[in-house]
Amino acid sequence: MSIVTYNNRSIANISAVPGAAKSLTLIKTLTASSSSTLSFVDGSNDVVLDNTYPIYKFEFINIHPATDNVSFSFNLSTDGGSNYNVTKTTTYFYAYLGENGSYGILEYVAGLDLAQSTSDQPLSNNVGNDNDQSASGELFLFNPSSTTFVKHFMSTTNQYDRADISVNPRMAGYGNTTSSIDAVRFQMSSGNIDSGVIKLYGIS
Repeated sequence: MSIVTYNNRSIANISAVPGAAKSLTLIKTLTASSSSTLSFVDGSNDVVLDNTYPIYKFEFINIHPATDNVSFSFNLSTDGGSNYNVTKTTTYFYAYLGENGSYGILEYVAGLDLAQSTSDQPLSNNVGNDNDQSASGELFLFNPSSTTFVKHFMSTTNQYDRADISVNPRMAGYGNTTSSIDAVRFQMSSGNIDSGVIKLYGIS
């Protein structure tokens, strides 16, 4: 293992950093505008979701629901988006604190996990639809093209809750299939995604 020392401490004079060379590649950006769903389908509209990368990362930025008090959720497909019904087992917990200093709780939420279910998995829950309320975060999907192993995923989110609470949900689990995952869909539990951006990256 080599050790590199930078004598010039000015960031402006650093042209490259070892080990950080272009490992994150932006594949596709989708922007919601009163959208019922936002879907990333391999081979469609320049989306890559195959064995090109071992890890895929979705970043969702200021996802604002049209309807108050809803969940922002996702599901997976093995048939190019014809069906989003992959069986999943997950865990879900969050920490939260109110604007007035109330609550301050770390809690496992059994009602938001899945046990061998094909339902959509919440990434954020109770998201408010006031003009300044939204949810942002990231979802990692590991080796979706594998035909040997189940498909692991995990997410971290922060949301401005309908009750003026900052909520930090954490979710993790697996899609219980050895078929390739070739599409991912995002939607609200009710109503449209009024606005927001979702970016898909490949990590090499």
